[in-house]
Amino acid sequence: MSVCISRSDDTLALSLVALTQSGLPLVEDPWAWLAEQLGISVESTLDLLKRLQAEGAIRRIAAVPNHYRLGYRHNGMTVWDVADVQMPRLGELIGAQPFVSHCYRRPRRPDWPYNLFAMVHGRSREEIDSYREHLRFLLGDACRAEEMLVSSRILKKTGLRLAPAH
Repeated sequence: MSVCISRSDDTLALSLVALTQSGLPLVEDPWAWLAEQLGISVESTLDLLKRLQAEGAIRRIAAVPNHYRLGYRHNGMTVWDVADVQMPRLGELIGAQPFVSHCYRRPRRPDWPYNLFAMVHGRSREEIDSYREHLRFLLGDACRAEEMLVSSRILKKTGLRLAPAH
C-alpha cells in the first residue's frame, strides 16, 4: 500500500524529472536516494516511476553506456526497406542482435523508402560493415533495399530537460 503524499503528484513528478534528468547518481541504492530527495518512501517513489511509465511520460529506465568510452568508436545506422507485413517478426529479430543498440520502425517518405532502422556499434569500420552483412543475411529476401549511415561526429545525447524556473 502506498503512503499518502502531502505534495501533489504533478509537483512530485516534476521534482523526479529534475532529479533524474542528468541520470541517476552512482550510489548503492539510487531509489532510496531519490526517495530521500523527494521526501517520500522508496515504495512511493517506485509507484510514481511506474505511473509515469504507464502514462508514457517515461519510456524506460535503463543504463545508457557511452560507446566511445567502451572502445566502440564506429557507429552506423543501418536502414532497411522491408515488407510491412513482416515488420513485427523482422524488427524483433534484428533488435535481438547483440551488436544492435536500438532498433525501430519509421514511416517511409516519398524519397526515403526505408522503414526499419537499427543502430550498430563496433571497434572498426570493418566490424560495423560485417554487422551490416549479418543483418542483410538475417533479412534475406524480405530486404528490398538498404543503406548504412555512418556517424561522423558525436552529438550530445540527453533526455528531457526542464527549463529553469524564473
